[in-house]
Amino acid sequence: MGDAEIIPIGTRGRPGRGAGTQPSSAARGLAGPGRRAGAKPGADDQRLTPDRTDPAGEQPPQDETTTASETPGDEPAAERTEGSGHEQQGEDRPAPPRAPVATEERHPSAGIPVGDWLSAFQHAARELFGEEWEGQLARFLAFLRRRVTGDYVVDEYGFDAEVTQRFFMAALRPIAQKWFRIEVRGIENIPAEGGALVVSNHSGTVPVDGLMTMVSIHDHAERFLRPLGADLVFRVPVVNALARKGGATLACQEDAERMLRGGELVGVWPEGFKGIGKPYAERYKLQRFGRGGFVSAALRTGVPIVPLSVVGAEEIYPLVGNVPSLARLLGVPYIPITPLFPLLGPLGLVPLPSKWLLEFGEPIRTDEFEDGAADDPMLVFNVTDQVRETIQQTLYTLLRQRESVFR
Repeated sequence: MGDAEIIPIGTRGRPGRGAGTQPSSAARGLAGPGRRAGAKPGADDQRLTPDRTDPAGEQPPQDETTTASETPGDEPAAERTEGSGHEQQGEDRPAPPRAPVATEERHPSAGIPVGDWLSAFQHAARELFGEEWEGQLARFLAFLRRRVTGDYVVDEYGFDAEVTQRFFMAALRPIAQKWFRIEVRGIENIPAEGGALVVSNHSGTVPVDGLMTMVSIHDHAERFLRPLGADLVFRVPVVNALARKGGATLACQEDAERMLRGGELVGVWPEGFKGIGKPYAERYKLQRFGRGGFVSAALRTGVPIVPLSVVGAEEIYPLVGNVPSLARLLGVPYIPITPLFPLLGPLGLVPLPSKWLLEFGEPIRTDEFEDGAADDPMLVFNVTDQVRETIQQTLYTLLRQRESVFR
């Protein structure tokens, strides 16, 4: 068995392609750089050279017509390299010359014409802003010019009518019309001119009802409502500036009387924080109206009192809990807990889209009282109770008329 000859299967006793002692050119191409196919790493002493025999003791066959890189049946190495996409490694061959790349210099006027740019801009502006986009753009540029040059009017309370109308009302209007779908009734009870005092119930955990009242009066009665705000509103830096520019002022007797005498439409919410911070179980139940300071201001100035009843604000943030200790630490009246806040984080701050009803009642005249009526505590109490009872009864009526909380 030791002398038996091993014949490869399928070759009929003849060595096949690639069975010789010299590896083919394809095998050498697969070998790493600096190493021939079949050589082991670190076996440099076993490489085949023309002056040396292989480890088996045989001299590599040399033929004048057939070389190791070109055997019968094999295509030339150069053609095989180009066809297969492989480069022969370990051989330094000069790269074929590359064809020159032609470049053209662009003319300064080449590209999209200016007329096409202007036409595209006009078409886009018309699609976004309508046919009157040029007038709107001119008005906006005029607004910017006035702001830069300081050619605008701000009254003694900080009220900026132009900013309020162009920005604040424009931002609140979609919320009132699309989100809360506010229905306004009795708007004819708002005087077209002159001073008047609008007294409303307060609710909603966050005083959104005041903002919605402002935009509703502006859009339906074409007048600016000047709200009287709590001192907390004017202690917050950013809110302070926005409230002043929007027409609000501190809820004090002197400012209220000055505005009413100046012919302004003033808004007041006598329930205060007790109204907006009451639990959801006590919704639409009016709290105390204080000591009737708003009635005294109306009596001294002789302006009518317009009661306002708001239905829908109680459901935007249903108050189910409070954190008094944290509220005292932060210096705020309460820390609300609703079904969605703080459970859902910032998402819980989005108000629920309840259906709103606003009804302005018949004005209560104060110019019929004698001089000095504002100093009569019993008279002031009676008028205050009349206003409160009117609002409460109207709330009950609107609740019966409302089909659902959200429609």
